[in-house]
Amino acid sequence: MKRFHVHVAVEDLAASIRFYSTLFGTAPAVVKDDYAKWMLDDPRVNFAISNRGGRPGVDHLGLQTDSDAELEQLDARLQQADLATQAEKETACCYARSNKVWVTDPTGIAWETFHTLGAVPTFNEPAALKQEAACCAPQPRAARIELKAAKSSACCG
Repeated sequence: MKRFHVHVAVEDLAASIRFYSTLFGTAPAVVKDDYAKWMLDDPRVNFAISNRGGRPGVDHLGLQTDSDAELEQLDARLQQADLATQAEKETACCYARSNKVWVTDPTGIAWETFHTLGAVPTFNEPAALKQEAACCAPQPRAARIELKAAKSSACCG
């Protein structure tokens, strides 16, 4: 079974943890100095926030799989869409070791499909630490929905 994933860059991690904990009715499953993650079942979502110097807003979206077989199925689907994908095997990102496939949708939003293999003590692989990005999304970076812009619109219609 897949789990929807959302990663949001935030300016104030403590205030954001308080807000999202209240919204979701539960504390995060993972808390670090620069990161927090909720593994929710209702709705079934892996919701992560980080404060790593990136612009505030949606960093990337994704689908977390329960197995490498599911990940391979998603990769095959993405390749049928004629979009360039970037596979990463046993990479460390967001305090987890995972197999991943990245793709950028036609709008410019980064999508991460991944199977988590276990936890790691650092946010990224050492080579990835040189990136200015909030997470491990490949270049070009995701088009971000800035919080200020989201506040100015009353609705999506």
